[in-house]
Amino acid sequence: MTNNLLLGRAAVAAGAIVVAVVEFALLHSAAGVDLAVRSGNSTRQISVAAVIVAAAVAALAGWALLAVLERRTNRSRVWWTAVAVAVLLLSLLLGPPSGVGGGAKATLALLHLSVGIILILGLPRSRPEGANR
Repeated sequence: MTNNLLLGRAAVAAGAIVVAVVEFALLHSAAGVDLAVRSGNSTRQISVAAVIVAAAVAALAGWALLAVLERRTNRSRVWWTAVAVAVLLLSLLLGPPSGVGGGAKATLALLHLSVGIILILGLPRSRPEGANR
């Protein structure tokens, strides 16, 4: 993996994490949204650490899948984008509905969408032009 590719993909991953943290800070701290989710019979608060970990896991998993596909197929972007969109849609079906209240559900949906869109648009485009697949 070239340095430009590594730096580009790391920048996309970091960007997704930063956007998620800023959204969390604005909506939770500034707007007063109580970001809580139901987990079974209990309710738990979502912390900024949980937002960072979730965004980082999504970024690293997407990056890893894209790297594997780039080594195995000439249509890596098509396959990766299809899988990434499916995962984003699944996360929207499972994550936000568990929020406690409308504000939490909307905030969770925004977090999932923003991280997903940044990764879907950014990771494949971070590959240098001469190395596109």
